[in-house]
Amino acid sequence: MRRERRFNKNNMDIKRILYTAGGILSISTITFIAMFLLNSSNIENESKIAKFNTSLIEDSNVNSTIEETSSQMGKTVNEVKNETANEIVNELSNEDDTKYAINTSNVEEKKLSEENAKKTEKKEEKVKDPEFKKPVEGEILRKYAKDNLVYSTTLDEWITHTGIDIVAPKTTVVKASAEGTIKSIKNDPRYGLTVVIEHVNGFLSVYSNLLTAEFVEEGEKVEQGQTIGTVGNTATFEIADEAHLHFEILKNNEYVDPELYLK
Repeated sequence: MRRERRFNKNNMDIKRILYTAGGILSISTITFIAMFLLNSSNIENESKIAKFNTSLIEDSNVNSTIEETSSQMGKTVNEVKNETANEIVNELSNEDDTKYAINTSNVEEKKLSEENAKKTEKKEEKVKDPEFKKPVEGEILRKYAKDNLVYSTTLDEWITHTGIDIVAPKTTVVKASAEGTIKSIKNDPRYGLTVVIEHVNGFLSVYSNLLTAEFVEEGEKVEQGQTIGTVGNTATFEIADEAHLHFEILKNNEYVDPELYLK
């Protein structure tokens, strides 16, 4: 009986020791695992911290470089940035000024070209020839004959005739055939008292065999139909003919047939 009790007691002591040892082993294992996990986490954190510190150091180096450069130039980083911004603004402003100058130049050139074009058009505009009207009413006694001969009663010979003779009583009013300027008033040895009117496009009108011409003076501008004199009988080459107006038209100092221009 005593042996059995001792045996049972010993067995119980052994179980207790085993349970205790197992518990200690379990606690140690758990503690080891926990410590391992904690150390791993610390290592990762330290790595991240190291990277962060490295990044800070690099940023610091960059800023330090900028600051050193700006310090060497005697300017702060903000001043450098402001100057850069001002340079960009100035470049843009200069570009705008250049564009404006170019546009202004183009506008001025366009205006000049338009003005020149208008001047050219005005120069190229053809001035109409004057429209002539009969200076007196009456029949044509002698026609224009520059390229052939007509008989002169006064001279009793065949001669050329550079105008037309329009029959009209003495003192009949003679009017300007077209508007123009009185070029001359003279006594012609062949055709007597004569008035010459200058017109546009190189035209001249000549009024001869006049009795009077006191209604106008040289250099005066006259309108079509304005009185310039009266019919007379002062032409020595035509004194044997009845009273009439000897009328001529010249273009560029060349005699032309008046009847071709009279309306």
